Amino acid sequence: MRHLSRLPLAGRHGPLPISLLRLPSISGHAALLATALLLATPPVTQAQAPGGPPMPTVPGLQQNDVGPLEARGDSLFIGPCLNLATEGGAALQTLAQGQPLCGSSPNGVFSLDAEGRTVVAGLGRSAPGDVSAAAGFLISTDGGASFAFAQPQLDGGTPADTSVCYGVNAGPLALPALPVVGPEESAPSAVDYVDSTGATWVAGRASGLRRSAGGGRGAFERIVLPPDSLNAISPAQRYDFALRPQRGNAGQLNHIVSSVLVDETGTVWAGTSAGVNRSRPADVLTFEREETGESFSDRAWRRFGFGNTGAQENGPAGAAGEGLSGNFVPVLAEQPLDGRRNAVWMATRPTLPRFTEQGAGVGVTFTRDGGQTFYRTLTGEQVNAFAFRGETAYAASRRGLFISQSRTDTSYQWRLERDFPGAEIPEADVAKRRRVFAVATTEAALWAGTEDGLLKSTDGGQTWKSFRTRVPTDPAEPTETVPRAATYAYPNPFSPVAAPAGVARIVTEIEEGGGRATVRLYDFAMDFVREVTGECGGDGRCEVPWDGTGADGARVANGVYFYEIEAGGETRRGKIMVVE
Repeated sequence: MRHLSRLPLAGRHGPLPISLLRLPSISGHAALLATALLLATPPVTQAQAPGGPPMPTVPGLQQNDVGPLEARGDSLFIGPCLNLATEGGAALQTLAQGQPLCGSSPNGVFSLDAEGRTVVAGLGRSAPGDVSAAAGFLISTDGGASFAFAQPQLDGGTPADTSVCYGVNAGPLALPALPVVGPEESAPSAVDYVDSTGATWVAGRASGLRRSAGGGRGAFERIVLPPDSLNAISPAQRYDFALRPQRGNAGQLNHIVSSVLVDETGTVWAGTSAGVNRSRPADVLTFEREETGESFSDRAWRRFGFGNTGAQENGPAGAAGEGLSGNFVPVLAEQPLDGRRNAVWMATRPTLPRFTEQGAGVGVTFTRDGGQTFYRTLTGEQVNAFAFRGETAYAASRRGLFISQSRTDTSYQWRLERDFPGAEIPEADVAKRRRVFAVATTEAALWAGTEDGLLKSTDGGQTWKSFRTRVPTDPAEPTETVPRAATYAYPNPFSPVAAPAGVARIVTEIEEGGGRATVRLYDFAMDFVREVTGECGGDGRCEVPWDGTGADGARVANGVYFYEIEAGGETRRGKIMVVE
């Protein structure tokens, strides 16, 4: 099954912070592990950063920082505010209005999956320390018409959480485990709902890999993955390692899970800070509990990392193929292919400096044979998400959208789309560096979620149409966050370095649509700075972008700038603050 997840732009890939939790008295090695793990997810994007004003409630998109995206047929589910686009974007609605997102609530959608009539949205929020926190799930079983809230995938803080059974490692031989009870560092970075089994798999960073047989509405089972010292584990063998995400020099990088995918064969893939783990249907072993006679099953796992990937199951490393491009795997996706096995794609990063010194890096790795061989592409590119249409692959990246042009079984040629013809930002060359967070394909369109709105193409990426937040200047019901104003600029204050696409937009509305709007900017001494122009839409809305430069092309100094915007025969005035 194809799975896309939202990937924040940067973050920790290595050890996680931990704080102590007081638990009831327990004995043995479990007492040493009775600590609570706090979240180690990447920093959130600017639109989610704590401390800013709440996003206004407006029709359509609530914010221009768009992602993740999940496509099913002609429907496109859109994060972080849980919108649904149908009819090619002609109909754009806000879902789960009884569960506020992005407005007065700090919560947003961090991951999405849709199978059949079921939609699962993994929720997160920003937390102190520039990290993310788990905030639960929204689950729909009627295609998005209604949603129910489910609790996050965390431990309950009981003594039972200090150990986990794994095959023959049961009872007094159960593996010790570090309880994860705090939401910090455990935001659901990826979810995968399996329609055939009704189970939901969650990659929860510090909380590891978890599975809910009830589709996310029931308890989450903690899944055991190999420790860093082993490339494979089997539930038929006894072990003495602890299930413990790394903190400092203790714990396992391979127990920090950032991505998960269940492919068409039922094979489970889990991307961690130490590679990608694979468990096939044939790797599921069944056992019987001696005390009750009940049967249960557990999975064997094989780990592939930058330093231990071999072409054959028992062959020497590097015997064929190229191996993973890095050992941190934050994104996994499946490419549906007719007549042969689907390909599995992964974005990679290095985890720690020592891996960078060994050659691990940023890039993309794919396998067409279920993990027998791995090949690299887009070396050096930080990719946030994948989408596919037949043999064509799309990769959302911090530099734009990569579109595959040709391929062999082991390599790809790519075109980088940075201009997005039809959705350009005039007067702002820096906007060509617009970052793309997410990408998806519906039946008739290609979609890209960017830091500056949602983009749509119906010709394979040759031309584009943009969808952006539309806060009215004259709202029917004014509020503190959406007052009546003849004109406004956003973001304000404006940082040419940090603002989405590097521009501020100056907005006004006129009675008759069409034509152009002209903006003249002045500094605090009322000296002329620059004149910029923009189009007015057929609905009378005028938006003029400014990239923070003067008439000489140099970036202006920090301070207050006044502007006047002329459109439809009227002139309105406002001000904007520029800060670095």
